[in-house]
Amino acid sequence: MISLVEHTDEIGGIPVFWREAGSRRTGGGGAPGVSGDDAADRSPVLYVHGVPDSSDLWVPFLERGGGIAVDLPGFGRSGKRADLDYSIAGYDRFLEDFLDHAGVERLRLVVHDWGTAALAFAQRFPERIERLVIADGVPLLPGYRWHRIARLWRARGVGELFMGGASRWGQRLLSREGNATPGPMPESYLASVWSHFDAGTQRAILRLYRSAPADALARAGIGLGEIPCPALVLWGAEDPYLPPSFARAYADALGGDAEHEVVEAAGHWPWIDRSELVGRIVDFATA
Repeated sequence: MISLVEHTDEIGGIPVFWREAGSRRTGGGGAPGVSGDDAADRSPVLYVHGVPDSSDLWVPFLERGGGIAVDLPGFGRSGKRADLDYSIAGYDRFLEDFLDHAGVERLRLVVHDWGTAALAFAQRFPERIERLVIADGVPLLPGYRWHRIARLWRARGVGELFMGGASRWGQRLLSREGNATPGPMPESYLASVWSHFDAGTQRAILRLYRSAPADALARAGIGLGEIPCPALVLWGAEDPYLPPSFARAYADALGGDAEHEVVEAAGHWPWIDRSELVGRIVDFATA
């Protein structure tokens, strides 16, 4: 198991928290979790979480294969100021600043859920992305319509009431649909999410969803075909929020050698139902 190092530093005027595992050279020349001559030839893996997660989500991946996982602004231990831009464009700019701060030029990218905001960065700098994994990602593609909880969040007033009524009991109840395994999500996962689910994160979620009607999502992915790197698109067959048909749609939209796989008996966080997928994702990203 690879040990983790935690960092907090100010980037763009806000505190940013991230975890890093394994060794790498400044500029992205070394590979987390890889030693010897191979390390000089590999770039680090950047893991980007979605809603309502943080870098906590990626700890098993970092421990297995190394890499970097950042708490996006508005989430986890990073800053949650009211004046920040919680949108695809805002996170695109943040990731550029973060990678510059961390000294990473070329990278491998793993995204989940709203982590697909990082695909805006990948479309602007396709030459910097060496490999890509999309797992149950918010579709930056035509044809998607928000799921029912997202529609509540997008409705002004209703979303605020929904967030204001959040409770641990309600979290457990709602989580029953998120995975394919009977019962709520694992207690360790629920505790992690709840520990960071403060007013700042609630505000960030509402603003993010309200910034992205269906046509904005489709526009945000218009350049996916310009990303030429090898890619893997994994999707839980029982994802209640994002239809598995978008696994093939993402693979078709990407410009490189992209494969897709819909995983049976898996939900929106497919590796929580199927633990072997941690290794599948890490092995592809670090190949």
